[in-house]
Amino acid sequence: MYIDDYKRWLSADLEDPALTDELRKIEGQDNEIKERFAVALKFGTAGLRGILGAGSNRMNIYVVRQATQGLANWVKTQGGSQLVAISYDSRINSDVFARNAACVLAANGIRVRIYDALMPVPALSFATRYYKANAGIMITASHNPAKYNGYKAYGPDGCQMTDDAAAVVYAEIQKTDILTGAKMMAFEDGIAQGLIEYVGEDCKEALYSAIEACAVRPGICKTAGLKLVYSPLNGSGLVPVTRVLHDIGIDDITIVPEQQYPDGNFPTCPYPNPEIFEALRLGLELAEKTGADLMLATDPDADRVGIAIRCPDGSYELVSGNEVGVLLLDYICQGRIEKGTMPKRPVAVKSLVSTPLADIVAADYGVEMRNVLTGFKWIGDQIAKLEAAGEVDRFILGFEESYGYLAGPYVRDKDAIIGSMLICEMAAYYRSIGSSIKARLEAIYAKYGRYLNKVNSFEFPGLSGMDKMAGIMASLREKPPVEIGGYKVTKITDYQNTAQTGLPAANVLVYNLEGGATVIVRPSGTEPKIKTYFTTLGKTLAEAEAQYQSPSVTALPEGEPRGCTSSHSMLTREMERICTDTLHSLFYDHPLKRLAFLHIVHYSIIWIQPSGASRRPIWMPVRVS
Repeated sequence: MYIDDYKRWLSADLEDPALTDELRKIEGQDNEIKERFAVALKFGTAGLRGILGAGSNRMNIYVVRQATQGLANWVKTQGGSQLVAISYDSRINSDVFARNAACVLAANGIRVRIYDALMPVPALSFATRYYKANAGIMITASHNPAKYNGYKAYGPDGCQMTDDAAAVVYAEIQKTDILTGAKMMAFEDGIAQGLIEYVGEDCKEALYSAIEACAVRPGICKTAGLKLVYSPLNGSGLVPVTRVLHDIGIDDITIVPEQQYPDGNFPTCPYPNPEIFEALRLGLELAEKTGADLMLATDPDADRVGIAIRCPDGSYELVSGNEVGVLLLDYICQGRIEKGTMPKRPVAVKSLVSTPLADIVAADYGVEMRNVLTGFKWIGDQIAKLEAAGEVDRFILGFEESYGYLAGPYVRDKDAIIGSMLICEMAAYYRSIGSSIKARLEAIYAKYGRYLNKVNSFEFPGLSGMDKMAGIMASLREKPPVEIGGYKVTKITDYQNTAQTGLPAANVLVYNLEGGATVIVRPSGTEPKIKTYFTTLGKTLAEAEAQYQSPSVTALPEGEPRGCTSSHSMLTREMERICTDTLHSLFYDHPLKRLAFLHIVHYSIIWIQPSGASRRPIWMPVRVS
């Protein structure tokens, strides 16, 4: 079947010659053909995301057209404005895909508002709401490596598409022939007929005004003298972020030159992700040279922002997404109470994998903290519920540990523009009272305890990746761990059990351990990864870190796994036996027999790394019931 699809593409007169060249190069290479044609990228609530290239399992103009025809079929059943908003980031072919989407919509008689230059996720969400559109399209793969691109679909509220709507769109996509099924109109014809229009300056200015209206202490930055280094990581954040920062009074902004302008190749970092140190390295070096107070970096679609703060000794410290979320919550609560702008019965929302410290801080300020499934659409859903009840002003903050923040109801997705603005405002305020972000963070820890959060991500590329991930999650359910790192599992919450959680079903497992630690395991919804989240609590950092003991790696001989040792502990023979049994059951037929183990002692997590290959590791608990 996939060979037939390949031959059809190869014989077709494709508009993109690069796709034809790629198809010719892989002729006779079954695995390469299979990777591209055996399956199709599946459209879900996060849209599409995949590697650029030829085939149904790659991102290209034909996959984009097919997806857009499916979306158009759904839009035509919705009534309303019969309009779709479109934006795009700096990734390879993002502008091409955006224009192709506009052409398909126009050919279906659906009006389009498309940005005339790259603009980030929050700008797309805002335009969708501003023009009362039926839907929005954002061409982006967020912070993935350069070889990826994606297609995010939004509903009329500016939030990522609901499950029900996405299912209808997916069904329509499946009815559409990938090469010939999408209607098309030339972009210039769409413009001439008034079906395609550019987003107006009025919309852009309204976005900036909405963001700046969310300031907690307006004007505080004008006299603070903040010195800032900023990197858009070659993405879409440069114009909107610097515009808002200048508006609030921050003029001393040094842009990282190598990362200033849009470049979908992301030449300075393989992962343009502000969660990763390598992406921030150039910004940190420049901050040290210039003596900046803060270093900010936004990802390519500018919905996440990472920061580094200058410490009293002149060094710079990276602040995690969990820490920034807690700092913003604390700052907003404190400031709005002080200014008399705190709403009655305030509400904050966070993902369930984000730090429980935020729950404690919220309770202390009398704020209702709502915990939702991972994915900012669930935070947007809570805002929508408040809006439907006429209580949207109750919403004060939403955040995820993965560096995504929103502090106003003007959009329904995370926004690095407002995140950057409030981080700078927070720094300016603490400076004005003789303090600092660092000092405030330490004060929060001193008051509530030291919460230590760690996240590991493990990739499973290729066609078999999803099956491997499903197998690991199934194994954890079939043989749940009774002990993790010497700590008894006191409670297991399976988020597939909606009766237990009261939330929509999700592939998430939460383990509560003796002593208050938690372990959360979930597959990523947008990437072929399993993520693990660990939280421990101590009175001090040393006490919290004591639960994380030094890992070590022990190479294994061909075939047989054996136990690991570290300077702090040694696996018991029982653990060796259980580990061996578990691995044999999972990998008996695995072609890569040589394995290496990394034992993270506190959590008894085994990191299984096929040696001699560039494959990413996976992990398994070593003790099961």
